[in-house]
Amino acid sequence: MKTKIILSFMLVLSLFAFSSLAAEPAKFHIGIMTGTVSQSEDDLRGAELMIKMYGDSANGGMITHVTYPDNFTSEQETTISQIVGLADDPLMKVIVVNQAIPGTAEAFRRIRERRSDILLLAGEPHEDPAVISEAADLSTHTDHIGRGYTIPLGAKKMGADTFIHISFPRHMSYETLGLRRAIMEEACKDLGIKFVFETAPDPTGDVGVAGAQQYILENMPSWIEKYGKNAAFFCTNDAHTEPLLKQVAALGGYFVEADLPSPLMGYPGALGIDLSAEQGDWPAILKKVEDAVIKAGGKGRMGTWAYSWGYTTTAALVEYGKRFVESGKHKESYIGTVQALMEMREAYDKFCPGAHWGASYFIDAATGVRNSKFILLRQDTYVLGGDYLGLADVEIPEKYFKIRMTPSAQ
Repeated sequence: MKTKIILSFMLVLSLFAFSSLAAEPAKFHIGIMTGTVSQSEDDLRGAELMIKMYGDSANGGMITHVTYPDNFTSEQETTISQIVGLADDPLMKVIVVNQAIPGTAEAFRRIRERRSDILLLAGEPHEDPAVISEAADLSTHTDHIGRGYTIPLGAKKMGADTFIHISFPRHMSYETLGLRRAIMEEACKDLGIKFVFETAPDPTGDVGVAGAQQYILENMPSWIEKYGKNAAFFCTNDAHTEPLLKQVAALGGYFVEADLPSPLMGYPGALGIDLSAEQGDWPAILKKVEDAVIKAGGKGRMGTWAYSWGYTTTAALVEYGKRFVESGKHKESYIGTVQALMEMREAYDKFCPGAHWGASYFIDAATGVRNSKFILLRQDTYVLGGDYLGLADVEIPEKYFKIRMTPSAQ
C-alpha cells in the first residue's frame, strides 16, 4: 500500500513539473490568499505547489499568491483590501482564501458588487456558516458532524470498547466542538461502546501548556488502569495531543486521529521524529512517522490522516476553481448540485494518492436546512502499521445531523 502511495505521488509530482513548463500565457488567473509560514505553513505550501503546477501570473502563469497579516485580528481592513485587490486583475476568474479568516466575507461581498464573474472559494472559514455562505460561492470545512460518528466508529474497528473524550469547559462552549462531543456520545451508544468524558486543564489557563501536558502524562497511567487497554483516547486540544500519543504508544490503548489530523500533529514531538528532510513530502513524512510508531510499540493502535488538511485545501480549491472555469459552467445552475459536491471531493482526492475523502453539505441542526454552499469533508483514517479504515465512504446516518449541543455537552 505505501509503495503504491509513493509511486502515485511521484507520478503526480512529475505531472506538476510538466504542467509548469507551459509556454503559452495563462488565459485566466486564480488568486490565492493564505497565512504566512509562521501563521499557517501548510496552507502556504499548498499555494507554492499550485505555483509549481500552473506558474506565477507575474511570469505568464495562472497563480497570484498573497498572504494575510500575522496579526489579522487587528488588521482586518488590510486583509479585506488585499483580497479585494486581487479582483483588480481583469483576468482574475477565481479567488481562494485559506484559511478564510474574519473579514473574508466582507471582502467577498465587495468583490461581488463589481465582479460577479469571479468564483469565490473559502477554505476553513472562521466566520459562521451562514455569514460566509452569503458571500462565498462555496466554502469547505473539516466535517465536525460526520467525524463525530466516524471517529468512534474507527475506534470500534480498531478494537476499542471504550471511548475517552478529553477536553475542558472553554472548548466545550464552542458550537462545533460541543456539538461533535454530543454526536460522539450518541454514536458510542449506537455502536455499543462506553463513552467517558474526562476533563483536563485548559492550556491557556493558569497552568499553561507545560502544566496541561504534564497533567496528561501523569493521568494516562491511571486512565489506562481504570478503563483498560482497549480504550480509545481523543482530545480536542493540540497541546494535549503530544503527551497523549506518547503515553498511548508506551502504555496501550488506541488513538484514532487528532482533532486536526496530520502526521505532523503530535507525533514528531511525542516520538522524537526529525522531519526536516521530508518537508512537504507527505508520503515520506507518513513513512517516517509510521516507522517511529511501530518502533515505539504502537503498531495497529494509532492513526492519522495521511495528508495535511491545510495543504490539501489550498491545492484542492484552486484545482476545483480551475476546472470550473475551463468547463464553462454557470454558477447559478451548478452550485449546490450533487455534481458540485462530487467534483469537490475529486479535487481533494487528486492531491492525496492512496487516501480518500468523504463530502457532504452542511445541515443546520436548529433549522434542518441544508446549506448547499458549505461543504464538510473528512479524509479516510490511516492506521499506522496497518491500513485505511474506509471511513471516508461511510454514510452518516441522518439522525446525527439533527443532534444539537445540550448543556450536558458543556
